[in-house]
Amino acid sequence: AIRGGAVLRVPFQALSLDALQGLIEAFVLREGTDYGPQEHRFEDKCASVRAQLEAGTAVIEFDPDSEIALIVPAP
Repeated sequence: AIRGGAVLRVPFQALSLDALQGLIEAFVLREGTDYGPQEHRFEDKCASVRAQLEAGTAVIEFDPDSEIALIVPAP
Protein backbone atom coordinates (compact mmCIF):
# COMPACT_ATOMS: atom_id res chain seq x y z
CA ALA A 1 0.00 0.00 0.00
CA ILE A 2 1.12 3.51 -0.73
CA ARG A 3 -0.36 4.76 2.54
CA GLY A 4 -2.50 3.06 5.11
CA GLY A 5 -5.74 3.04 3.07
CA ALA A 6 -7.08 0.66 0.49
CA VAL A 7 -5.21 0.53 -2.80
CA LEU A 8 -7.20 -0.25 -5.94
CA ARG A 9 -5.88 -2.40 -8.75
CA VAL A 10 -6.71 -0.73 -12.08
CA PRO A 11 -6.76 -2.78 -15.29
CA PHE A 12 -4.47 -1.08 -17.80
CA GLN A 13 -7.27 -1.39 -20.38
CA ALA A 14 -9.39 0.98 -18.25
CA LEU A 15 -7.02 3.89 -18.95
CA SER A 16 -7.09 5.97 -22.09
CA LEU A 17 -4.12 5.40 -24.39
CA ASP A 18 -2.72 8.82 -23.48
CA ALA A 19 -3.11 8.22 -19.74
CA LEU A 20 -1.51 4.78 -19.98
CA GLN A 21 1.40 6.10 -22.03
CA GLY A 22 1.92 8.94 -19.55
CA LEU A 23 1.94 6.55 -16.60
CA ILE A 24 4.40 4.22 -18.36
CA GLU A 25 6.69 7.12 -19.30
CA ALA A 26 6.65 8.48 -15.74
CA PHE A 27 7.53 5.01 -14.44
CA VAL A 28 10.42 4.58 -16.87
CA LEU A 29 11.80 8.04 -16.08
CA ARG A 30 11.55 7.36 -12.32
CA GLU A 31 12.89 3.84 -12.16
CA GLY A 32 16.62 3.26 -11.88
CA THR A 33 16.95 -0.27 -13.23
CA ASP A 34 20.40 -1.22 -14.46
CA TYR A 35 20.05 -2.73 -17.91
CA GLY A 36 23.67 -3.89 -18.00
CA PRO A 37 26.40 -2.65 -20.32
CA GLN A 38 24.00 -1.99 -23.20
CA GLU A 39 21.91 1.17 -22.94
CA HIS A 40 18.27 0.76 -23.93
CA ARG A 41 16.26 3.43 -25.67
CA PHE A 42 13.47 5.14 -23.75
CA GLU A 43 10.92 3.84 -26.27
CA ASP A 44 12.15 0.28 -25.79
CA LYS A 45 11.87 0.58 -22.00
CA CYS A 46 8.31 1.89 -22.37
CA ALA A 47 7.42 -0.99 -24.70
CA SER A 48 8.85 -3.45 -22.18
CA VAL A 49 6.72 -2.03 -19.35
CA ARG A 50 3.61 -2.14 -21.54
CA ALA A 51 4.37 -5.78 -22.41
CA GLN A 52 4.66 -6.57 -18.69
CA LEU A 53 1.25 -4.97 -18.06
CA GLU A 54 -0.26 -6.95 -20.95
CA ALA A 55 1.32 -10.19 -19.68
CA GLY A 56 0.10 -9.57 -16.14
CA THR A 57 3.60 -9.54 -14.62
CA ALA A 58 3.10 -5.87 -13.67
CA VAL A 59 -0.07 -4.12 -12.52
CA ILE A 60 -1.33 -0.60 -11.91
CA GLU A 61 -2.26 0.31 -8.35
CA PHE A 62 -4.12 3.49 -7.45
CA ASP A 63 -4.30 5.03 -3.99
CA PRO A 64 -7.51 7.11 -3.86
CA ASP A 65 -6.32 8.97 -0.73
CA SER A 66 -3.18 10.39 -2.35
CA GLU A 67 -4.47 10.07 -5.94
CA ILE A 68 -1.21 8.38 -6.93
CA ALA A 69 -1.05 5.59 -9.50
CA LEU A 70 1.97 3.29 -9.62
CA ILE A 71 3.12 0.41 -11.79
CA VAL A 72 4.27 -2.42 -9.53
CA PRO A 73 5.22 -6.09 -9.95
CA ALA A 74 2.20 -8.38 -9.89
CA PRO A 75 1.78 -10.18 -6.57
